[in-house]
Amino acid sequence: MAFIETVKAKAKSLPKTIVLPESQEPRNLEAAEKVLKEGIAKIILLGKRDEILKAAQGRDLEGAIFIDPLTDPRRGEYIETLVELRKAKGMTLEKADEYLRDPVNYGVMLVKKGVADGMVSGAVHATADIMRPALQIIKTAPGTKLVSAAFIMVLPEPTYGADGIFLFSDAALNPNPTAEELAHIAISSAETFRRLVGKEPIVAMLSFSTRGSASHPDVEKVTEAVKIAKGLAPNLALDGEMQLDAAVVPKVGKLKAPDSPVAGKANVLVFPDLDAANIGYKLVQRLAKADAMGPVTQGLAKPMNDLSRGCSADDIVGTIALTAVQAQQQG
Repeated sequence: MAFIETVKAKAKSLPKTIVLPESQEPRNLEAAEKVLKEGIAKIILLGKRDEILKAAQGRDLEGAIFIDPLTDPRRGEYIETLVELRKAKGMTLEKADEYLRDPVNYGVMLVKKGVADGMVSGAVHATADIMRPALQIIKTAPGTKLVSAAFIMVLPEPTYGADGIFLFSDAALNPNPTAEELAHIAISSAETFRRLVGKEPIVAMLSFSTRGSASHPDVEKVTEAVKIAKGLAPNLALDGEMQLDAAVVPKVGKLKAPDSPVAGKANVLVFPDLDAANIGYKLVQRLAKADAMGPVTQGLAKPMNDLSRGCSADDIVGTIALTAVQAQQQG
């Protein structure tokens, strides 16, 4: 069974409610129709019902839940909640009322209040417009210092990784993480891989150097991150600093890092910065014809996932399924 079908099957086993705030966007409406038809999740669409149905152009949205942020009877309660959450930042009733006119912000509040179990957005919004309210309202999960984002990469051939499955991180949020931040990204990424892929993570902290083959401050950052991560998660299979080929190709791993438990076996790749990770996942997606699922947000108290603005309807379906599975595991 293909990986995405496995994720969908997990989502169907205990359907969760996912809110789509970009409810008049054609790809979202196509995805909503497919999700409802397949029973992957329950769907909330935000806005005026008649306007959404008009935009849907005959798509079957039977079973969807329609909520208009401007007329929802819970709106007053949500305004008060927002004021309480953000009063230290100067939030007033008037500002909260205006803030919750934005469907994205209202969708986040629905997740906060448990009306929805998760949210998927970003087909027409920038990442910052999605993550800002998420951090303001949902906040980070207990014990988490950093929110990051990963892509699950499914290669057409099962040669490397976990039968062709990898996790690339952080490919969407943190431009130039410190050594400590890299360590936390690594630990979050390992847990994401374990939960969503269902296999044990083997984590490589990537660099242009393997075991001291080069000397540079960028290399030192990664080696320091390895030390911190091993201290925080001593039982995790994690090693570095390591070049990509040493991390994933068994023959090269044995040559460059013969005593490493990770070299040549890695399935979780932690890149040193956002430049490398974002370029890396897009290279593998476009040139190696890999399926790129995500970005999957890590570290929030409740699941909320951002989309690439170049996403397809099927990409959105996959992200909804992943979000639903995250919601199952977060209880």
